[in-house]
Amino acid sequence: MKRIQSNQSERFIRHALWLEYATVGWNVIEAFVAIGAGLVAGSIALVGFGFDSIIEVAAASVLIWRLRCELSCQHDSHEKAEKNALRFIGITFLLLGAYVAYEAGSMLWSREVPSTSTVGLVLAMLSAAIMPFLGLRKRHIAKHIGSKALAADGMETLICAYLSVALLIGLGLNAWLGWWWADPVAALAMLPLILHEGWESLTDDSV
Repeated sequence: MKRIQSNQSERFIRHALWLEYATVGWNVIEAFVAIGAGLVAGSIALVGFGFDSIIEVAAASVLIWRLRCELSCQHDSHEKAEKNALRFIGITFLLLGAYVAYEAGSMLWSREVPSTSTVGLVLAMLSAAIMPFLGLRKRHIAKHIGSKALAADGMETLICAYLSVALLIGLGLNAWLGWWWADPVAALAMLPLILHEGWESLTDDSV
């Protein structure tokens, strides 16, 4: 990957940095609210969603390092930053998948019934509105600067939007119909895409 020097390319990188800072800010709030509300309600999907927010913060922080390196480092340095960022994001996908599988499986086995969480419902709706914008913009900019790490991070952000919808369905069905199992099932519905993206990031040798 050649070092990007044009004003237009630098503008794309700075735009990507703004998106990553916004991702960190929102997900810090999201993590505290989701985990707190999830513990109160006994909702594994909500706690898992909060854990995903922490992973999003970690991934976005690595991308901030990678993008800032693009602006200031030598060619070989930001090449290495790109590769390391992509691998790190792959690991965060797999960690999230393992957590969701274990906790949701445990909840189904023990038949734990979560309480209704109005806070969780509102949070899921807000996240479902915010995350698609951030994720799509990241993937758009990734094409312009040739960053697979940013594209993978954008997909992780879009998965967060998917998790928001799954969470909304699970919490909603539990609140309105009393379907306690909808919460862990909604969490498990997240797994295929999470694991696929994690494996793709870890096994990509084209960086």
